[in-house]
Amino acid sequence: MAPASRLARAPRPCPTPASSSVAAALLASASALPALRFLQLHAHLLRTGLLALSPSAPAFLSLAAASLPSHRALAVLDHHLTAPSSLPSTFQCNSILRALSDPADALRFLRRMRALGRRGNAFTLAILLAPRCGPAHARQLHANAVAEGHLRDALLATSLMRCYANGGDGDGARKLFDEMPVRDAVAWNVLIASCARNRRTKDTLKLFEEMRAREGEVQPDDVTCILLLQACTTLGALDFGERVWAYAEERGYGGELKVRNSLIAMYSRCGCVEKAYWVFRETPQKSVVSWSAMISGLAANGFGEDAISAFEEMIRSDVAPDEQTFTGVLSACSHSGLVDEGFRFFDMMRCEYRLKPNVRHYGCIVDLMGRAGLLDEAYELVTKEMRVAPDATIWRTLLGACRIHGHVDLGERLISHLIELKAQQAGDYVLLLNTYAAVGDWNKVAEVRKFMQEKGIQTTPGCTTVEHNGEVHEFIADDDAHPRKVEIYDKLNEINRHLRIAGYVPNVSSELHDLDSEGKESALTYHSEKLAIAFALLVTPQHRPIRLAKNLRVCVDCHNFTKVFSGIYKRLVIVRDRTRFHHFEGGKCSCNDYW
Repeated sequence: MAPASRLARAPRPCPTPASSSVAAALLASASALPALRFLQLHAHLLRTGLLALSPSAPAFLSLAAASLPSHRALAVLDHHLTAPSSLPSTFQCNSILRALSDPADALRFLRRMRALGRRGNAFTLAILLAPRCGPAHARQLHANAVAEGHLRDALLATSLMRCYANGGDGDGARKLFDEMPVRDAVAWNVLIASCARNRRTKDTLKLFEEMRAREGEVQPDDVTCILLLQACTTLGALDFGERVWAYAEERGYGGELKVRNSLIAMYSRCGCVEKAYWVFRETPQKSVVSWSAMISGLAANGFGEDAISAFEEMIRSDVAPDEQTFTGVLSACSHSGLVDEGFRFFDMMRCEYRLKPNVRHYGCIVDLMGRAGLLDEAYELVTKEMRVAPDATIWRTLLGACRIHGHVDLGERLISHLIELKAQQAGDYVLLLNTYAAVGDWNKVAEVRKFMQEKGIQTTPGCTTVEHNGEVHEFIADDDAHPRKVEIYDKLNEINRHLRIAGYVPNVSSELHDLDSEGKESALTYHSEKLAIAFALLVTPQHRPIRLAKNLRVCVDCHNFTKVFSGIYKRLVIVRDRTRFHHFEGGKCSCNDYW
């Protein structure tokens, strides 16, 4: 191929109708060519001068951007953009920008266009705000939008907000939202999604009230309802979720399948399986997502046999299960200890439905085997038989089983696997500490604690939330921030007295700090779950369940405490921890003391 500089100086033939038709035909065929053939065509068009003759030449530049790697596409574009007279229109520039895959290359092309006098418009900047671009890129384009007066464009402003949110800059998204002169439903939904993505779930719920309070302005739509129900699912905010559902029904969104599926998931994740099942039963056209949400909800709440029944009914209804459905039914088997059924469904997934097991499916099987005490067999499955690479969750599942069964040697090996993945967390070392504590090896407990201190490994503070009257109350251990703290501590002391009379004894193995027995008991007394239970007892009517959500696993002592509490106070307590639900009633737990 001749150098571009020589081609640029080649004499150009005079335009004729025939040559223009030939050029048009060649350009029409360009979209189907691979990159190398495309470059050969480009060289031919340059050598013959046909590209300059065709009115479709700007479209060819768009094809180059779409068909070639970014660096080659930019070389082709640079060759043609030599003067304002050769510039594509703003519309064609936007097409080229949309086709360039690398945001940095797109930005370089825009700068070249502007240097030659083509400024672009608000849509031009919006194209550059691809979801993959980072906050620094967004801030640069934000400054351009302000300087050029484009920020009034709703599409551009919401694209900027989404970019900030995807980059983890929730404050930047909120600041931009507040600057917008006009906010449509899309802008509100992007802000709500931003809060949810950045784990500012309480702020997400407040935005619903803020939206509704603005009379005469945009009101929540079906997408808003779905986002809010998902936030309530994360937070365990049942009452608030029901308010969102009532609003959806009032506005005519209640019949939409995606809204109903979100409601099923919300009820399930709040431990309210009966209501989830009612919504599911009343949904006329159930999709695979509906069935999977219901099966997973039953599984997470410990209703393994009901989840299996729902799965079998799904098969009879001629709805084909997908990967998510099998994740649900396998987790139902693992949570309920149904070993034979779990292996049967695992084989069904692979052989009958030809679905390739992913790491979550193997995680359920490992959990199932761990519950059955088959720890060495589970380890062999992961290390020798799995056809996908094990992730940190699988090793942690096995590590949790080691805590239950006191399998110290395997626990130490699992920590080494997590270190290899560079995925170890403070909670992993806590599980290992609990494994040592379960067999009474306090020297090893001290060694691991010392190691954690030397490496600066700090545990995540336990946090328990309880909803009351649409407001979410958060508690940490020894919490003194709640406005009703005096009443809460008095009530917890009263509960402790009644439980000790009934035979409750603190499990000091749950307290892993270097304290004497009395000190360990004292440290256990004011864990976040216990403070949350005391508060819930103060504010929740006797006939209503107490619902808690915790960011970590429930410790052994709090689990024992809640079991005894449920029997003495005759209250149903539903706790959602990091791994599963615990339904405490009559002095027993739905997990059968395995979690």
